[in-house]
Amino acid sequence: MKMCYQLFIMSLLHLLALSLLISVSGAKFSGRPGINYGQLGNNLPSPSDSVKLIKSLNAKRVKLYDANPTILAALNATDIAVSVMVPNQLIVNISKSDSLSDDWIRSNILPFYPDTKIRYLLVGNEILSSTDSELKSALVPAMRKIQRSLKTLGVKKVKVGTSLAVDVLQSSFPPSSGEFRSDISGSVMKPMLQFLNRTKSFLFVDVYPYFAWAQDPTHVDLGYAIFESSNVTVTDPVTNLTYHNLFDQMIDSFVFAMKRLGYPDLRIWVAETGWPNNGDYDQIGANIYNAATYNRNVIKKFAAEPPVGTPARPGEVLPAFIFALYNENQKTGPGTERHFGLLHPNGTQVYEIELSGKTTEFKESLPAPENNEVYKGKIWCVVAKGANWTQLGDALSYACSQGNNTCDPIKPGGPCHKPDLTILHASYAFSSYWASFRKTGATCSFNGLATQTIKDPTGYGRCEFPSVTL
Repeated sequence: MKMCYQLFIMSLLHLLALSLLISVSGAKFSGRPGINYGQLGNNLPSPSDSVKLIKSLNAKRVKLYDANPTILAALNATDIAVSVMVPNQLIVNISKSDSLSDDWIRSNILPFYPDTKIRYLLVGNEILSSTDSELKSALVPAMRKIQRSLKTLGVKKVKVGTSLAVDVLQSSFPPSSGEFRSDISGSVMKPMLQFLNRTKSFLFVDVYPYFAWAQDPTHVDLGYAIFESSNVTVTDPVTNLTYHNLFDQMIDSFVFAMKRLGYPDLRIWVAETGWPNNGDYDQIGANIYNAATYNRNVIKKFAAEPPVGTPARPGEVLPAFIFALYNENQKTGPGTERHFGLLHPNGTQVYEIELSGKTTEFKESLPAPENNEVYKGKIWCVVAKGANWTQLGDALSYACSQGNNTCDPIKPGGPCHKPDLTILHASYAFSSYWASFRKTGATCSFNGLATQTIKDPTGYGRCEFPSVTL
C-alpha cells in the first residue's frame, strides 16, 4: 500500500512538473503579438519615448530592422523580447567570414545582451525576393555563420532566422498545393529548413491578406480578408480543410510547402502582418476602418486562449509581429507603404488598438470606409508638397528618358513648355510617365517626390496633363 502511495505521489509530481513545463513554454511562446518598429521617418519619437509607446500598446515583443544601439539601450531591463536584424548588405561578406560574423555579434549584440532581452536574430529582410543570385546563395551560409558566432561568444537563447515574403511560393492555392519557387526550393529552402529545424528556430514569414485581396477584389471577398465574413468559406479539395479567412489560407500554404520538402512540423512565426490605414487613389481598401478591423481581429486570433492555430495546425500558438508601430513618412513606393502604423509620428493612435487581445469593445466608432471600390475618376501624378527641389531635375530627366514621347509637350514650342516653372514641368513628366507605364509596373512615387491627385493640374492654355483611369 505504501509503495502504491509512493508511486501515486511520484506520478502526481511528474504531472505537476509536466504542467509547469507546459505553462512555462506557453508563457515563453505566448500568442500575444509584438510590434515591428521601423525607423524610416524624419519625425518619429525618440527611442526612449518609443519604448514607452510600445509598452502602452501592451506589446511584449518588438522587432527591429537593424541593431540600433540607442533603441537596444532604451529596451534595457524592460522585459520586452527583442528581435534584431543583420542588414541585407552585409550578408554576402558575413557568409564568407567567421571573423566578420564574430565582429558583428561583438559590436551589436554583446554590449546589450543579456540586459536587453534579445531573443531573435534575423539575417536580412525578404532576401529571397531579391534578383541578386549571389545574395540569395549567401543567405543560409550567413545564417550558419551567425549561429556559430552566437555559440562561440556565449550568447544563448537567441534563435536565428530570416524573413520571407509570400513570393517565395510558386503555388499557394489551394493551401495544400503550397510549394516553394523552383529556383530556391532545393538550393536555398531545403538547407534553410534543415538549419531552422536543427536549431529549433522558426520560419519567419510576412503575410499580408491586404495585398492578396487588393490584387483581385472582385473575386476575393473583403470580409474574408479582414476576418469579418460570416458566410464565405473556402474548402481545400485535397485536404477537405475549410478556411474562414484569407490569413489562415496563406499561412497553411507555407505549412504544406515545408511538408513538401520534408519538414511538416517546423514552427512558423509571422514576422509581419497588418493593413494600411491610407494610401493612394489607385489603392483600393486602404482605410482606417479596414485597418482597425483587420488588426483587431488578427490580434484577437493570435492572443486567443487556448490558441486556435490554423486548419492545418489547429490549437498551435502562432507568434507574430504586427506591422507597424508608426506611419513612416520616408518609406518609398506607393502611399500604403507610409500608412501601416498603429501610431501617428506624434505618438497618438491612428485608431484604438492594443496588443493583449483582451479588449473586446472600443469606445470610438470608426470612420466609414470610402475606398472599398475602385476609384472611378481620373488621377494625375504631380510633384509632392515639400519635395526636395535639388532632386527634381534628376527625376524629371528619368521620366523623360523612358520613351513613348513622354515629355514632348514640355519641350520648346510644346503647349506645356514653361522653362521658368520647374515644378510644372516635373509634374507633367511624372503624370505622363505614370500614364504611359503604369500597366507595366510604374508607380507614382519617384522616391517620394511625387504624389497622386484627383484635382486636374492643367492650369493654362492648350496644355493637358495625361491622366490615369482605373
